[in-house]
Amino acid sequence: MQRPLRSLRRVYFNTRASGSQLTTQRLPRWRRGFASVGKAPEVDNLPLSGLRVLDMTRVLAGPYCTQILGDLGAEVIKIEHPIRGDDTRAWGPPYAKYTDPETKGPGESAYFLSVNRNKKSVGLSFATPAGVDILHTLVKDCDILVENYLPNALKKYGLDYKTISKINPSIIYASITGYGQTGPYSDRAGYDVMVEAEMGLMHITGSRDGPPVKVGVAITDLTTGLYTSNSIMAALIGRVKTGRGQHIDVSLSDCQVASLANIASSTLISGQKDSGRWGTAHPSIVPYRGFKTADGDILLGGGNDRLYGVLCNKLGRPEWAEDERFTTNGLRVKHRTILEEMIESMTKKKTTKQWLHILEGSGMPYAAINDVQTTMNHEHVLARNMVTEVDHPACGAMKLVNTPVKYSYSKPSIRTPPPTLGQHTDEVLQDLLGMNQEEIKELKEDGVIA
Repeated sequence: MQRPLRSLRRVYFNTRASGSQLTTQRLPRWRRGFASVGKAPEVDNLPLSGLRVLDMTRVLAGPYCTQILGDLGAEVIKIEHPIRGDDTRAWGPPYAKYTDPETKGPGESAYFLSVNRNKKSVGLSFATPAGVDILHTLVKDCDILVENYLPNALKKYGLDYKTISKINPSIIYASITGYGQTGPYSDRAGYDVMVEAEMGLMHITGSRDGPPVKVGVAITDLTTGLYTSNSIMAALIGRVKTGRGQHIDVSLSDCQVASLANIASSTLISGQKDSGRWGTAHPSIVPYRGFKTADGDILLGGGNDRLYGVLCNKLGRPEWAEDERFTTNGLRVKHRTILEEMIESMTKKKTTKQWLHILEGSGMPYAAINDVQTTMNHEHVLARNMVTEVDHPACGAMKLVNTPVKYSYSKPSIRTPPPTLGQHTDEVLQDLLGMNQEEIKELKEDGVIA
């Protein structure tokens, strides 16, 4: 059954001093803020405080984008399928276990937890007229909508940009797809690994004589999420100037091509194929790669003649700096194989920790090649507050990766842990749409919300 919904109607005013008098004028819709969006005191100082995001994304690129917006103070309302929720809720193990032994299920997936902090979860099906009605009403008081469905997939529900922009002309509507809204591949489903393969990244990733490999994390998804969040913020600035919202078309394929950076530029300028895979090495600098130690690996970067000399001294082989085969970088590149074998014959004699101690303060770039668990416990990572603990409503205390950028005035943080499915459905429908308990109960009985 479809029921009429009551939207909260607010009036927003701008009060300013004019001589000794205070004058009050109604702000245009595109200039106003949203009252009581942030409930925690620290939100007021965040750059996106007062903005509301309708998050209709799932998996990684979209949720990563909206998480960034949430970290910066926006209120993010995540719309999830009322039964299964975001796909990644089922992507495990590992899972954070529920503290209540009576709660069914394996727990909250680590994948979902990684990209959904600072959000409210609303379990809602927009396959029903009542669900669409709720979203149409909700979008009136949103600044941003982010979705990652195939092009035109939301049109039949009246949730496409053309329809939404008539309801709210000032909205910034961002669409994330695999291959964009146009072009011969636009109807293809796009997954990170497929785009890595087709758009060049996989071909330049892996060991020199090995097969192409994907990057260890879904880097194309993450890059796309970053591009989208950046584009949304630029569009918000543009809205201040023009009063107009707009549709942002972001694709994994475009972002991957852009991220090829200097490698793409090299092929365009030279007209030649790329130089292939180099593992940890550099195609035009030697020595510049990972070397085996007695118990692991270390990355060494002798980027110029002086630094190469420093490395030779630290390896206990100062005479290598005078060897006529290696006196310039060009010669070292020419004799790459011989020199790298010589260096590794020395690095294997000591542990990684011993080499780190020897190289400390030398001025030469070097680093241990750590696994991720070691990284999460790294003294510098901890000193930079990149791991923080939150209290999850169903799983108790848990550690999460923190927001990375530090501001001198604003203090982005994990204000709320990743939500359980439908945790905020009642709150959003009551507080933002003015619905009563009876209406909410009937919608739940009809399977529209959870």
